[in-house]
Amino acid sequence: MTSTTAFYENCIAVVSILGIGCYLILRYALAINPELYSLTFNTELSSTLTPLYQGQLQLSTSLTQLPLLIILTLGGLPLVFKILLKLSRGDLGADLLAGLSIITSIGLHEYLAGSLVVLMLAGGTALEHYAVRRASSVLEALSKRMPSIAHRQTQSGIEDIGTEHVLIGDTLIILPHEICPVDGTVLEGHGSMDESYLTGEPYNMSKTSGSLVMSGAINGDAALTIRADKLASDSRYAKIMEVMRSSENYRPTIRRLGDQLGALYTPVAILIAVTAWWLSDDIIRFLGVLVIATPCPLLIGIPVTIISSISLAAKREIIIKNPAILETIGTCRTAIFDKTGTLTYGRPWLTTILPHRSYDENTLLSLTASVERYSKHPLSNAISQAAEKAGLRLQVVKDIQELPGQGLTGTVAGHVLQVTSRKQFLLSHSDQAQQLPPITGGLECIVLIDQHYAGTFQFRDEVRPDSSSFISHLQPKHLFDRILLVSGDKESEVRFLAEQVGIEEVYFNQSPEQKLDLVRQETQRTKTIYLGDGINDAPSLTAATIGIAFGQNSDITGESADAVIMDSSLLKVDELFHIGTRMRQIALQSAVGGMVLSLIGMIAAGFGYLSPVMGAITQELIDVLAVLNALRAALPPKNLSDY
Repeated sequence: MTSTTAFYENCIAVVSILGIGCYLILRYALAINPELYSLTFNTELSSTLTPLYQGQLQLSTSLTQLPLLIILTLGGLPLVFKILLKLSRGDLGADLLAGLSIITSIGLHEYLAGSLVVLMLAGGTALEHYAVRRASSVLEALSKRMPSIAHRQTQSGIEDIGTEHVLIGDTLIILPHEICPVDGTVLEGHGSMDESYLTGEPYNMSKTSGSLVMSGAINGDAALTIRADKLASDSRYAKIMEVMRSSENYRPTIRRLGDQLGALYTPVAILIAVTAWWLSDDIIRFLGVLVIATPCPLLIGIPVTIISSISLAAKREIIIKNPAILETIGTCRTAIFDKTGTLTYGRPWLTTILPHRSYDENTLLSLTASVERYSKHPLSNAISQAAEKAGLRLQVVKDIQELPGQGLTGTVAGHVLQVTSRKQFLLSHSDQAQQLPPITGGLECIVLIDQHYAGTFQFRDEVRPDSSSFISHLQPKHLFDRILLVSGDKESEVRFLAEQVGIEEVYFNQSPEQKLDLVRQETQRTKTIYLGDGINDAPSLTAATIGIAFGQNSDITGESADAVIMDSSLLKVDELFHIGTRMRQIALQSAVGGMVLSLIGMIAAGFGYLSPVMGAITQELIDVLAVLNALRAALPPKNLSDY
């Protein structure tokens, strides 16, 4: 809903409440003093009109009806016009009943009933807008958390500027415990930042000159001087906000369920209204049925449920970029898993250190860990943890650089240390190739000191302890027929993991192109879910019916994934399954439950037990119940997982 539309609907709701209030006050006054009934007002139209309308037209209307006529003019006529436009396009939507109610009430001079219908529609739309805002509280919290002021360093000192005025290349000061306003690079200072709000990692990241910083991260106890590398609008935190807003404004296919149900509901309501009129010969019953048939639960209950579910997911650290998956996730029957970072932590542990004869293990580990603590590479944490476990003292590092494809470089103890891959080492130091150990399973990195080979670190990725239980519960609990493990790693590594977690169908040595072809073939057979880390898996995430990326190593701004699990947890994936199933159940409860209650009211109105006015009041109560039930989707249930 646009802000202009919301403002208009709110105004109509306020005018309707005031108008109906004035009408009731006047009726009460007339009950006390009946002589006021004789009070009328006259308007004479001038003979300056066209010849066809020349003459005098006398208009006499009871003063008590004036507020209701204002409501019907301002709120009812625009609605009727909009419905007529939809009818001209062959669109028999659920709001057709509301238009018929207003037209019939005007024709029968039942202005109060018509005004209540206008209030019902405008109030229902305003209620939806309010409910959406309440359900989007996570987005509001994100917005309030982002700083609006940055401290820019100039030749004359430090000046405070709005974050929207920060330019690429500006030098900014991040004071202790402040939130970083833009993505940048540390120029001066040494400290740490809490990036858990962005990455899901539960620890602080050390920062020194050359380290990268992200917008939205909370600075530690020391001030840092950084260079702005991106505009505030292009920084990571702003992109998360953009994703959240696009999710909020998106209306998935389930909202059209309202029109699908309305296509059945509308003719039934009209049939009941016509039958009541024909059997009783009382057209007021026709109006009474139409008024209570106004399908606000269909119009507002479903979208409120969607936004509520998106809000619940965000609170559970699940960013839903495509809300349509909430409807379809329960119908997927094939699950395809990437290996690294999905069924494993993507945080390998150090198994072996093979130093060159010039170094011993502890010396090489100490020097390497001193540099690696400033990196976010998956292997860096394993090296840092190994050094901490060995009780080694880390040394001061300068001139940190981490270029894509080149590895990590820093100056430590007067030596330039570089950590890179075997492939990159062979490209730039082919003359030292004979010093490398044989290739084995698992992961590795090569360490150079002053451009000379210094040693090799070997790793194995740690399997998530809940991977096996998660895989084993997919078939009985979520009705998956096939589970596939697809990886670019070697056969021995992939089969080792598959045996541990209980997957029988495995594909190894798969390039991104081969992964994509496989996912496309499976998706042609049935609906699929692909789970990956969002780096090399982007094409596969897009090709699957639903692509779910773990946020630890992925860029949330990418267009590949339909949902991003910020906490990088299989438990969160299971929660997403249940949020989707629960969203559809609650949406149908609000829509179908509201229709059933309305049908009961229509029958009562058809037998003359509900007047048009009482029918409108009854329908308003049904609307409130539908919206309250829809808002229930934002409340976490006692159990949101079943494994």
